[in-house]
Amino acid sequence: MGIAERKIRQKEEVRSAILDTAWQLVKKEGWQQLSIRKIADAIEYSVPVIYDHFANKEAILFEIGKLGFQLLSKKTLQAKEKYTDPAEQLRAMADAYWNFAFKNKEYYQLMFGLGMPCCEVEKNMPEKADFRNLILGPIDEIIKKNKLSVANSCLKYHTFWSVIHGLISIKMMGSSDVSDELNKMVMDDAVSGFIKNLER
Repeated sequence: MGIAERKIRQKEEVRSAILDTAWQLVKKEGWQQLSIRKIADAIEYSVPVIYDHFANKEAILFEIGKLGFQLLSKKTLQAKEKYTDPAEQLRAMADAYWNFAFKNKEYYQLMFGLGMPCCEVEKNMPEKADFRNLILGPIDEIIKKNKLSVANSCLKYHTFWSVIHGLISIKMMGSSDVSDELNKMVMDDAVSGFIKNLER
């Protein structure tokens, strides 16, 4: 391996170590406590080394957010592929989304800015569009199958996502005294109502 290749590999290794360390700090202390200084101290590099790889903390958050959306899309696609009926696909994807949110709270909070003063992670990210397109597929199929020419699939996607995300956010931010089981039943009922509305 030449000197240039070795430098590239070392740079990639340091970048990866920064992201891994940031993620471990978040899981231990939460997003609010993350700082460039803490990352540098934990990885035993100077602060300027961190800035050689990332312009600021937001750039680190952006990269971790991308990983979150990739994981969400993977879980959602796996759920979708278990069924051929678009209504069943939507139910399965809603469940996969729900499970992802509560099994990966740190990712979810970052991806959608929950409890964070400002979060640019979900903007201008192809990984978010990939997830949206996964959900749009079955919605489009149901609209075409039922010849709902007046239905707007983009509007329906936002309705679908808003219901699930809203219920998750209420529960995750501690704004509800409803049990986990009842909250999930509310989500299932809302998704069923959404699908029935599409199929009428």
